[in-house]
Amino acid sequence: MKKAALLNSDISSVVSRLGHTDSLVIGDAGLPIPETTTRIDLALTHNVPTFLQVVSVVTSEMQVEAAILAEEIIEKNPAVHDALLDQLKQLEQHQGNSIALHYVSHEEFKTQSGKSRAIIRSGECSPYANVILCAGVTF
Repeated sequence: MKKAALLNSDISSVVSRLGHTDSLVIGDAGLPIPETTTRIDLALTHNVPTFLQVVSVVTSEMQVEAAILAEEIIEKNPAVHDALLDQLKQLEQHQGNSIALHYVSHEEFKTQSGKSRAIIRSGECSPYANVILCAGVTF
């Protein structure tokens, strides 16, 4: 049995196959997922698991060099936005690199998310709680 925090085999498989600049999306319960993109559905009920819980576990095993957010999160969901920025700052310290932040419109976010390796659906039921994580390298 794995000893690491990430026990979900589907997510673990996707993370292990990410190459430099590949992306992985963690989304709220309402983010549309194109039929052509791998869906990993973790949602059990409202806010279980939360967006931030999923981000925490996934980033414990994923090297991240950039994060893309919908600009609407700043105004429409400041608590989750601030908590996510805190998590990314902690991740920077743990990884020893800076993580570039990019903001795009929600429409552009949905377009870009369809190009990711997979979209992980959390149970989060708050607006714009979505992030595209871009893979870095560990060397």
